Amino acid sequence: QVQLVESGGGSVQAGDSLRLSCAASGRTFSSRSMAWFRQAPGKEREFVAAINRSGSNTYYTDSVKGRFTISRDNAKNTVYLQMNSLKPDDTAVYYCAATVFLLSTGILEPRRFDSWGQGTQVTVSS
Repeated sequence: QVQLVESGGGSVQAGDSLRLSCAASGRTFSSRSMAWFRQAPGKEREFVAAINRSGSNTYYTDSVKGRFTISRDNAKNTVYLQMNSLKPDDTAVYYCAATVFLLSTGILEPRRFDSWGQGTQVTVSS
């Protein structure tokens, strides 16, 4: 496992942008596929975006395509989520997660990820 610490959340207005960061400890970061999930009150944790080990391939849930961008810097052991054109429906706690599995559509669910951060709150008001 790796230890993950998210930062960058906050309260913004609809249409604003935020960039979340997730710093990983340990020397195995570059061997992990990484993802962002989110969980709104009363709802299940849902997949948002994922990126493969090298950063050359990404997946997004449909509701964030064209607005969110996931990226990683393996030299800094950090994965990012740039969120633009935020909507009130994006309000949730955002979690960073890591997995040893190669990135594919088959792993885009919480049970496939073995390391999780503590989460960072994103609140978007209309």
